[in-house]
Amino acid sequence: MSVEHASMRIIDGYARGGTDLAADEVWALEAHLEACRVCRERLSAAVAAQAPAVAALVATVWSGLEPQLAVTATMPHGRRWPARLSARLSRWLTPTMAPWLSMVVAVTLLALLLDLAGSGSGSGSGEVSLVLLFAPVLPVLGVAASWSRGLDPAYELTASAPRAGLQLVLRRTASVLAVVVPALLVGGWMTGVMVAQWLLPCLAFTSTTLALGGVVGVTRAAVTLALVWAAVVVAPTAAAGRTTFALQTGALPVWGLVLTLGIGVVIARRGAYCVLGAHR
Repeated sequence: MSVEHASMRIIDGYARGGTDLAADEVWALEAHLEACRVCRERLSAAVAAQAPAVAALVATVWSGLEPQLAVTATMPHGRRWPARLSARLSRWLTPTMAPWLSMVVAVTLLALLLDLAGSGSGSGSGEVSLVLLFAPVLPVLGVAASWSRGLDPAYELTASAPRAGLQLVLRRTASVLAVVVPALLVGGWMTGVMVAQWLLPCLAFTSTTLALGGVVGVTRAAVTLALVWAAVVVAPTAAAGRTTFALQTGALPVWGLVLTLGIGVVIARRGAYCVLGAHR
């Protein structure tokens, strides 16, 4: 692909179905077509020349829709801003994320209430803090919900969008953290848990989920890590009745290393997120 316009090889290959093009070429062309009128016209001509059946189908569909579009009422000017706001929010959230994020916040509040109801739940007493125990996996649940095939009604559209790559992954992850982190911040402050004790594991688990998500899919990675956390940390902690080493201040350097490695893998494999729809 040249600096200004797509090459005819890529446009012709895309008109034939894109089977002979690499995934990154298809993604780059679709993103370029959004803003390039010249290349859209060249693609239209290529489709008419190399795929006349597709061109005829499009013409048939358009001929049926055009009369209906001509008589469709235009949205009043005063009601356009909610639609614009909804369109902007859709870049960061999906409709199915709202109940899951509400559930995550509810779990955080329940853990906080149980901590406050117990005696000596602060981190300094050695007792188990439920806020600290659940903090690493709470954002992971929200990230899993935002990338679940069964929970996203617009899954096919999202997976096929030109910008359905790392940018969209990071936006949805940021929207989850924007809800979870403030709730955990309040919970940690009220229970006396250090911010670093829950924030580093929280961010480390999130970055590891995204790193593994580029290989096995974000949802599978999130579910796997949540199960591992439950088996390795939650169950032993509940059995012993005391905070394990993984949640103590001595483990903070390890969590910092895990966070750094997760971010490094996400950056190094950023191209893998363009094809998340194949296995998420």
